[in-house]
Amino acid sequence: MIRNYIKIAWRSLKSNKLFTAVNIFGLTVGLASCMLICLYIYHEYSYDKHHDNVEQLYQVGTVLKRTDGDIRTAGTPYGIADALQQEFPEIDNITRLVSLFVDDKTLIQFDNNGTSQVYYESKGYLTDASFFNFFNYDFIEGQPETALQQPNSIVISEAIAAKIFGNEKALDQTLQIESNTNGRGTYVVKGVFKSSNNPSHIDGRFFMSFVGGALDNYVKSQTSMAGNNFLFTYLKLNKGANQDAITAKFPGFVDKYLGADLKKAGFNKEQFLIPVKDIHLKSGMSENVSTSGSPKQLYILLSIAAFILLIACINYMNLSTARSSKRAGEVGVRKVLGAQKSNLITQFLSESILLALMAFIIAIGIVWSLFSTFERISGKEFAYSNNQYLTLGAAFLIVSLLVGLFAGSYPAFFLSAFKPIKVLKGRVTNSLAATTLRKGLVVFQFTIAIILIVSSLVIFNQMEYLKSTDLGFAQDQQIVVPLRSETSVNAYQNIKIDLEKFTAIKAVGAAAYYPGIFNPEDGLFYKEGQNMDLAKHVFFNRVDHDFLKTLEIKLVAGRLFSEPFADSTGIVLNEKAIGEFGFNTAEDAIGKKIFTERQSTLYSNEIVGVVKDFHFKDLKSPITPFAFALELNNYNYMVVHVEEDKISKAIAEISSVWTKSNPNQPLEYTFLNEDFQKNYVSENRLSSIVGYFTLVAILISCLGLFGLISFSADQRKKEIGVRKVLGASISNIVKTLSVEFLVLVLIAILLALPLAYWAMDKWLQEFAYSVGLSWWLFGIAASITLLIAMLTVSHQAVKAAIANPVINLRTE
Repeated sequence: MIRNYIKIAWRSLKSNKLFTAVNIFGLTVGLASCMLICLYIYHEYSYDKHHDNVEQLYQVGTVLKRTDGDIRTAGTPYGIADALQQEFPEIDNITRLVSLFVDDKTLIQFDNNGTSQVYYESKGYLTDASFFNFFNYDFIEGQPETALQQPNSIVISEAIAAKIFGNEKALDQTLQIESNTNGRGTYVVKGVFKSSNNPSHIDGRFFMSFVGGALDNYVKSQTSMAGNNFLFTYLKLNKGANQDAITAKFPGFVDKYLGADLKKAGFNKEQFLIPVKDIHLKSGMSENVSTSGSPKQLYILLSIAAFILLIACINYMNLSTARSSKRAGEVGVRKVLGAQKSNLITQFLSESILLALMAFIIAIGIVWSLFSTFERISGKEFAYSNNQYLTLGAAFLIVSLLVGLFAGSYPAFFLSAFKPIKVLKGRVTNSLAATTLRKGLVVFQFTIAIILIVSSLVIFNQMEYLKSTDLGFAQDQQIVVPLRSETSVNAYQNIKIDLEKFTAIKAVGAAAYYPGIFNPEDGLFYKEGQNMDLAKHVFFNRVDHDFLKTLEIKLVAGRLFSEPFADSTGIVLNEKAIGEFGFNTAEDAIGKKIFTERQSTLYSNEIVGVVKDFHFKDLKSPITPFAFALELNNYNYMVVHVEEDKISKAIAEISSVWTKSNPNQPLEYTFLNEDFQKNYVSENRLSSIVGYFTLVAILISCLGLFGLISFSADQRKKEIGVRKVLGASISNIVKTLSVEFLVLVLIAILLALPLAYWAMDKWLQEFAYSVGLSWWLFGIAASITLLIAMLTVSHQAVKAAIANPVINLRTE
């Protein structure tokens, strides 16, 4: 019986080539799009699921309760881990992790038989000896349990080991490491691990023992647990321990161990726990050890996948019911010969399922061929195990079968309900309900397509705004050179003097940080006559005399740092800080002092200048109070402002001067404007993905419209023939055929635009500064939709209108 159903279904599909081609294409593209998006979503939800005992692993989070608002962060002070383990018997073990947050890359030197080899490596971390007891890493050299027990130990990835040591063993080899975060030191390789295909929020390529470095000495010299919230603290709870029960005790813990320090600092804290498996998507923080994923983006992508599949299913429903008159005779004959309604339903569902299976097979081939391209667009590597591929394949097969059942359900019940007497007498007409439903489905299709078009245009427009908006400083023609070693830092002044002699170079400055990158340095400051209770949260940067001039940050009042002045305690604030401190004007602030307290010591700074507000963070964050302090000899970056159209010449000059001062260290540089745009990688990827799948949705919708107009023209060919014989022009016939469908598209536009406005207004709220929703974006979306619909409909309408009426009126 089943074989008979399949055979009949196959014959039916073969005999209706246009119907079959349109539906297979639509379902194939829909399934392939859904599969690609689901691969991305599956990857995002796979973070940290591979660790042993992951259900017992938690990260300690912090809410900083300040007068200017709460700040939710994953950072904690060094001492809190030991205090937690002492206070809570439910905790089995603790470990700490800190990124080399000042290093864009870390300088690693290897003495190869007297020849110094220099490498720059990224994604380095400092951690406790217990780290590898928490997180799974596949060691190919050394033992994870003991790898970091000794001070100045390092564990490196297989890729780094191959780069430095080639085919030789890396274990117990010695490396010289220079870090702007952790200072200079000699480290012994105590382990090598394989690169993992399992995604994790800790994306490290090498791990150094926390004990023995400059940062270790610094944190142990700090007695307060109010500040220095730059470490990530992890807990392994005993089996059966309750997260909520521990969290409920945190207020008392904070009061006992941090209360006195927090009172002096002028703010408060709350601690909370985040399950490690939830860090990537559910921590409620955009930044953690690595950049967190966005649940909102995943919901958007999942909605797009569902809508594309739904559009493809609607195509099948519409085309199947539209050609119902073609199959009415078949239904009538089958019923007269004894077929039950259930037999006909099974037959029609067999056709839709067979069609879906054919589409599934083709879609698998398309996904496979587009795999690497989609990885590049999404910025992810989808490396799964064989079992995971089998699981995903089975899931996609089930989805395909469900799509076949769903798409074929309405046509199956609709066609099987025909009365044999009526259909055999040729009295079959599409009911009002069926016609209305078909029109409603077309409206729904195009509503979704229009929403996607608007979304794509808004996202693209916002990305262009982020690239072109004035950031308050000169971001173009700025070359950033990291100073990753003591040699390069000490040589900076001589490098600067030499570079300023060249005509291609406008200015040279240096600083601890530059706009757009992570800056951990902040503090609480208050003005004269106040105390820490009224202190304001201020980020600050340590710069040389010419950094502000190099970036062309605009002066509002006072002066910038200048060598003739003794500015060791001078400070330059932005306008936002002046307003927060309560000064009436920028000029009023000049010469006044602001104060901060650290380790029970009072520090004062005199305001020597006020600069115009500028964006030192990306445009997702609002401008907040910012300060510049003068630094004479400890910089992380040199910034070179180059004359327009002289980039190549300037790079050659920088390279020459650098090589003279740092012969053993290769020059590396980036461009400030490109570095700033890296903050929008996630949004740019979303823009690309939404753009591509919007095209897919439009294509499938238009394909369905093409099929409907084709069947409509075929059903009305005798009417068209009569109209032509009676003198109707081609334009009148085209209008008659087209207007019905174009009205449906217009209705879809009216429904889609307010929904699209609401959705994109929500998305833009993620940005502190956005381009807004301009009316012309919606006008473009509506025009594009109408134009595509007109081209789709008019092609078939013109073809039907110019057909020979004699052939159409010939008696069958």
